[in-house]
Order: sequence, then C-alpha cells, then structure tokens
Amino acid sequence: MTTLDYGAIHGGTRAERLLRGPAHFLLRRLVNATIAQGGNVYQTQVDKIHDLPFLPVIEWTFIYLPIIYHTVYGVWITLTGQPNVANYPYGKNWAYVAQRVSAVIIVFFMLFHVLALKYGMFGKNRAFDPHYRALHTVAQHMDASPLITWILYPVGILASCFHLANGFWTAGITWGVTVSRGSQRRWGYACAGLFVIVFVAGMMALIAAARLDPNTVPLGPSRH
Repeated sequence: MTTLDYGAIHGGTRAERLLRGPAHFLLRRLVNATIAQGGNVYQTQVDKIHDLPFLPVIEWTFIYLPIIYHTVYGVWITLTGQPNVANYPYGKNWAYVAQRVSAVIIVFFMLFHVLALKYGMFGKNRAFDPHYRALHTVAQHMDASPLITWILYPVGILASCFHLANGFWTAGITWGVTVSRGSQRRWGYACAGLFVIVFVAGMMALIAAARLDPNTVPLGPSRH
C-alpha cells in the first residue's frame, strides 16, 4: 500500500464495479485525512494495513487486477464511444465527455501515484516507507515539487471525485431506478453531496500532507 493509497476498480455488476473501484480509492481519503490529527494516528492506520495477512495477495486480488481490468475496459469504451456533444451540446452529453476525460486523467494519476510511492521510480524522496516512517515520507513526497502538491494531486482528486459521483448518477438511469425527471434531479443532489464529501476528504488529506515539514516531522514508533 502507499501513503495516499491507490484504488481498486471493477469486476461484477456495475454497482460492484463502482463500490470496488473509484469508491474504494476515494473513501480511503478518510484514512489519509488522519494526517491532520497529528501524532502517530496516521502511522497507526498504516500499520494496521501492513499487518494484514497475505497483503500481496490482497493487493493483487482487490487492487491491481481490478485496476488493470477496469483500465482496459475503460480504454475500449473511450475508443469505441461516439460522443455527440458537438451536435447536441446538452449537459448530459458534456457529462459523458467529462466522464471519459476524467477516466484518462485518473489512469495517469494512479500510474504516477503507484510508481512513485510504491516503487520509487521517480526518486527515493518520492517513495513511501510504511515502517515507522510513514508521515516522514509523506512529507518528503509532497516537498519534492510544488507541481506534485498543487497541480497533479488536486487534478487527480477532482477527476476521481467527479468520476465516482457521475458514475453513480448515470448508474441510476441505467438500472431504471431514476426514470422520472424528478427522481433524476433528487438523485443528482445526492450524487453532488457524495462528490463534496469525498472531495473535501481528499483535499483535507492533501492540505495536511502539504503542511508537513520533512525536516521536523518526527518518526513514528519503531515496531522492530
């Protein structure tokens, strides 16, 4: 696992895909928001994750493989889709285009996030060390470049939140749950509320992480 965790995506019904995909990725922001509580709260949460038995199996089963499946499936949808926003510039058509654009952003966002934090491919100062150095390495990651902190992560969080909320809204229509205009409007308000909640949680974690100073953040308690 990484500091700001990467999402599991897809498999099963559309509802399951949403809950195991963007929802998994975004609801984990609530764990990351514990950075704002200070002390060893965040390290404790990281320790709980890394204490899970068979963690690599869990990661590949519920994170990596679903991400790969969802990405391939999403690329196919994007390449075969026929947006008609130029001829019919309605709000729903624009939302369809935005859903496709946000999906592309999320793919690159997660690639950077995983490769940088999990594997340190963009420099050791951007890698994550869960062993009593979780908060310290978060601070290093955010301190590496203002482009990472104030452009890449905000854009990635925004795209993820929109993709999740809009996905739930369109699912209501697809399943025939929100048939009338009124029900679509009410469901739209609920999805907008979901967007706000997960976006605030994500930005809370980001701002708290950005305020950390790698030179002063103490190490967590050693577990060795």
